[in-house]
Amino acid sequence: MNLPLIIFLIAFIITFLLRIPIGFGMLMSSIFYFVFAGGPAAPVSMMATQFLSQMNVKFVLIAVPLFIFAAKIMNTGEITDMIFRFANTLVGRWKGGMGHVNVVASLIFSGMTGSAIADASGLGLMEIEAMRKHGYDDGFSCAITAASATIGPVFPPSIPMVFYALLSGSSVGALFLGGMVPGVLLAVALMVYVAFIAKKRNYPVGERYPIRVFMIQSFKALPALFTPIILLGGIYTGIVTPTEAGALAGAWALLIGIFVYRAIGWKKMMVVFIDTAKATGVVSIIVAASFSFSYIVSIEHIPQMFSSLLLSITENKYMLLLIVNILFLILGMFMDVMTVTLVFIPMVLPLINLLGIDLVHFGVVVVLNMMIGLSTPPLGGLLFIVSGLSKTPLHVVIKESLPMTTVMIGVLFLITYVPELVLFLPRIIGS
Repeated sequence: MNLPLIIFLIAFIITFLLRIPIGFGMLMSSIFYFVFAGGPAAPVSMMATQFLSQMNVKFVLIAVPLFIFAAKIMNTGEITDMIFRFANTLVGRWKGGMGHVNVVASLIFSGMTGSAIADASGLGLMEIEAMRKHGYDDGFSCAITAASATIGPVFPPSIPMVFYALLSGSSVGALFLGGMVPGVLLAVALMVYVAFIAKKRNYPVGERYPIRVFMIQSFKALPALFTPIILLGGIYTGIVTPTEAGALAGAWALLIGIFVYRAIGWKKMMVVFIDTAKATGVVSIIVAASFSFSYIVSIEHIPQMFSSLLLSITENKYMLLLIVNILFLILGMFMDVMTVTLVFIPMVLPLINLLGIDLVHFGVVVVLNMMIGLSTPPLGGLLFIVSGLSKTPLHVVIKESLPMTTVMIGVLFLITYVPELVLFLPRIIGS
């Protein structure tokens, strides 16, 4: 390792430990590298070139603010209420009904936002309060809310999958299709666990609604439920690109929010626009900084060094997948998903290509892995969100979340070592 690279790595670690925003941390460490390296391969001017020029040629990135906008709209007013009520009439009558409602509502919501944070922040408090009202333990209510929120970026649409497609060259549409079965598997596994705990702790059976009420709630929720159908149908019929589908989803969310549910007035709309602009600004800085960061990683051959290191441990494909899974699970506990995606995935892609692992399969596996990290004790970000929303002590949430993490890891290993669970839909629909 040469001096500029050592300074680059130390600077990045220090900015991370000082909790400097990750975008600025990557920029600062990259600046240090270019200043100390110099030369034709790394002139200081290359910093600006990588920071600005790459942003102009990545058309798929336009989808990100559009999906953020759609998520903000869906999180406003009556739309989340409609989703929750529909899920309640669908599965609320079962033993442990509110726990099942929590999972089903998150699965439906995931088809609209593609964000675990949006799920936990939007539906989260509503789900926790409903479970409290029906006599569920606070820790369990918070833990299942955090766990079900992980479905968001696995089931399409998915913002992390858009970034993975950018880095790997994979098809966004294929990644979205590949996430459908794992997303449903994750929901089913969590519902089985809810049923087990409900029986063990004698949680109540939910209210049984007459068919008329179910039909009314279904009709009211129908415009919101059409969002993933419009989005995914547009992509897979070839009518729109994934980027254009983001615009379509945002426009549809805005239309139903204003004209169908009448949940968005002028003031709320302005708040949504401002919040979307802020979030897009943060994302843009991180993405632009990552291009400079990735350029340094590339010219210093760090991916090749990382691959050689892992191959020196074992050349067994399945053991290497296990090591990579453990690595990304730990990273997901400590770091933002976008940061892990943009910084660390380029380091492992050469190894994945060398092993002949399908990039769509690996993309879905790694996204699910990072989502599990978000709800894994003791530092998973979703645990802090639900604890803060509900005012439940963090240690109570952590105690309840450990078995759920085990269940989710079981699903992760299933899709890791049975690739067809991810790939058969992209192959059928793509053929």
